[in-house]
Amino acid sequence: MPRSRGNALIGQSGGPTAVINQSLVGIVETLLDSDRVRTIYGAVHGIQGVLGGHLIDLSREKAKTLEAVARTPSSALRSVRKKPTPEECRKILDELERLDVHWFFYIGGNDSAETARLIESMAQEDGYELFVFHVPKTIDNDLRVTDHCPGYPSAAKFVAQAMMGDNLDNRSLPGIKIDVIMGRHAGWLTAASALARRFEDDGPHLIYVPERTFDLARFAADVDRVVKQHGRCVVAVSEGIHGPDGKTLVEAKERDSHGNVQLSGSGALGDLLAAEIKTRLGAKRVRADTFGYLQRSYVGVTSEVDAKEARAVGRFAAKMALKGKLDSASVVIVREKGKKGRYASSCDLTAIANVAKDTRPLEPRFLKGDHDVTPAFLDYVRPLVGDLPEVARLSDFAPKRKKTKPATR
Repeated sequence: MPRSRGNALIGQSGGPTAVINQSLVGIVETLLDSDRVRTIYGAVHGIQGVLGGHLIDLSREKAKTLEAVARTPSSALRSVRKKPTPEECRKILDELERLDVHWFFYIGGNDSAETARLIESMAQEDGYELFVFHVPKTIDNDLRVTDHCPGYPSAAKFVAQAMMGDNLDNRSLPGIKIDVIMGRHAGWLTAASALARRFEDDGPHLIYVPERTFDLARFAADVDRVVKQHGRCVVAVSEGIHGPDGKTLVEAKERDSHGNVQLSGSGALGDLLAAEIKTRLGAKRVRADTFGYLQRSYVGVTSEVDAKEARAVGRFAAKMALKGKLDSASVVIVREKGKKGRYASSCDLTAIANVAKDTRPLEPRFLKGDHDVTPAFLDYVRPLVGDLPEVARLSDFAPKRKKTKPATR
């Protein structure tokens, strides 16, 4: 039997995204429609806010404010990267009991799912009725089971448009350009740079992801070949590329509480690759940029599909939690075949344990050799990202235009 009355608590964790607040508002608006939920608490900085008693009352927010927040990137409740100890889990659960919280929603990636699993497990051991739902988000697109993750399509759109601009810049003043894109263990975001290609000679000409072993000598040879062919070269490379020994090219010393290496706050990888190309090829015009944290919460570059689905997973989580048929679950997105082949999706549930900890790499069918993606990947990502800006060339300079399928929604 579903619980009759009680309070709910929502937290956001991990890296922010352009649409994470859509999920937050989706949960809140669904809970507000139920007379079984008295107060909806928002934990400031996730579980850190629960431990520190820093909570706000989301039940009192006006609908107009919630809608504006839903359209605003980054985490409205602010975020945290923290793996709680058993002692801290005990304190969190004690606080939830004190607040009469029986519905707990944690919006985040696989590390956040692991945190939700730990708290849910302790509640079960205590016999305390607590419905724990993990709501997915991550620009890395590396959660298992789900077709894709809310936050990824908007970040992929940013990467594609940034790469389109960088390719145009490089075409105007030819040289070798290296762009470092987020992705410790999975290359989904870097792979999306392929959407930037509009003409046959467009960059990125080379795409390197963590799913393939990276070799500096082979990299230099690849760049040399492209420069000889096009007179220039644009490279997209994941921050987590690694050599045969499995170590990333730039070994960072800083790690978060979940043990993840912090790679995005430095331009070290770009500088290393640029220096190698200059030394090995004797090239003079070599530049490198690190997209860094710009990919996560960029204002004004949001996928419509992403915003819609992010709201949907929040609503679905709240709806399923209120039904009370499952003590815990993680929401996943299922890709369906829409009318006339158009893109469509729905929500479903999986056990939190299926999502926690482990990451999902790019599937082999999406990778072409060591430095490109397949048409199958483009078919996968296009409907998620949606329409991209048009670019044109003077007729005297225009080679054959790349054939691209129109985005469908």
